Amino acid sequence: MKYNIRGENLEVTPALRDYVEKKVGKLERYFDTTPVADVNVRMQVLNNQHMIEITIPMPQLLLRGEEKHTDMYAAIDIVVEKLERQIRKHKTKVNRKFRQEGSLKYMFRNDLEPIEGNGEALVDDDELEIVRKKRFNLKPMDAEEAILQMDMLGHNFFVFSDAVNGSTNVVYKRKDGKYGLIEPEA
Repeated sequence: MKYNIRGENLEVTPALRDYVEKKVGKLERYFDTTPVADVNVRMQVLNNQHMIEITIPMPQLLLRGEEKHTDMYAAIDIVVEKLERQIRKHKTKVNRKFRQEGSLKYMFRNDLEPIEGNGEALVDDDELEIVRKKRFNLKPMDAEEAILQMDMLGHNFFVFSDAVNGSTNVVYKRKDGKYGLIEPEA
């Protein structure tokens, strides 16, 4: 894996870089072969809050985690645990649903040991169960109107039909209080 480590309002020291590479490098044990991927790490400090965001785009799989903490090393540990849980969740889902050749199943090792942790179940049988279905008409509107509708409903996302091109889009509220737009590729 190739590491791209950036710091905002923070100098990335060699010790910090080595710690990130060592911790993220432990994720390689979950794969049969070392994944060919870029590991994008963004660290920043704002008002005594250390934030780390790690994104690992791989073919057929995107691992991403972010964490805020008062200590950068603790934030690194927590975000790596989140990435481990994502890998285990994908592996369980893949083993349960996709049992054919060429699926993600063959990307992971089979002899994974359980993670020691806070005692919570990593993948529950109920976790993948759909407990509610909802149907509604997609009203054509622009993104600004969709944001107003979302805020009026008190939701953190809203699905709508774009008034210009008719595609199905999603607006969502980000953790920083700003808004995001998800639209399909043309």
